[in-house]
Amino acid sequence: MSEITFDDPQIQQTYRAIGEKAPFVYGLTNYIAANLSANVLLAAGAGPAIGAGADWPAVFPAGAAGVWINTAAVMSNPAEVLRTVAAVAGEAGTPWVLDPVAHGAGAAEYDGVVKSLVELRPAVIRGNASELISLAGGATTGKGVETTAGSDDAVEHIERLARQSGAVVAVSGATDYITDGTRTVAVPGGDARLTKVTGAGCSLGALTAGAAAVIDDAFVAAVTAHAAYARAAELAAAQVGPTGGSGSFAVALVDGLYALAN
Repeated sequence: MSEITFDDPQIQQTYRAIGEKAPFVYGLTNYIAANLSANVLLAAGAGPAIGAGADWPAVFPAGAAGVWINTAAVMSNPAEVLRTVAAVAGEAGTPWVLDPVAHGAGAAEYDGVVKSLVELRPAVIRGNASELISLAGGATTGKGVETTAGSDDAVEHIERLARQSGAVVAVSGATDYITDGTRTVAVPGGDARLTKVTGAGCSLGALTAGAAAVIDDAFVAAVTAHAAYARAAELAAAQVGPTGGSGSFAVALVDGLYALAN
């Protein structure tokens, strides 16, 4: 298995294309993560819109260059709204990213919503190890939105999920892994304080949609987003130092994404 970092020229070129093309990226996410998700996309150079105002779900996915659906958006939207966004994106050929937050944590009705979205053919599925192991048919291990498994434990499961779904699948953790079911790469780096920032993983889904908006290769898009996020976290760590708290780290993370784009 090969490793890819932000030092790869194609990764840098793809990430900087977000700022050059300034794509419109539309998403549904939970209200906890919306602010950070928008700021992450803005830092990279995309133009985000978030939420299900009026007829947005039926209109915006067709006009957007990329879409993401964080399934915790059911906190404030009916499940049918999420399915509408996915269906409209699919019909328009807009690449969309699925983040199956808390799948496998014991909420059967919710898990059914997630699975119905997988059937609508996302370009990328990304999440933590417990979520993706469960979605691939493995044992459920999550505790709410938190994983109890490491990303290393999920590799064979995400490869199976990629083959089952036809999507690129990415798992985040101490090392991120991205696969299309045939190719699997590791993206090292980052900082442990990412796990202390609410919405950090959710926002990575948004950034993945931003990358998918500028390159017609979901695998490269997913690798680009994860590599940029890992490097931005390292820049944030350097900025706030080893004793910097999670609040200052979160701000520095957005700064890092901005710096990489410029």
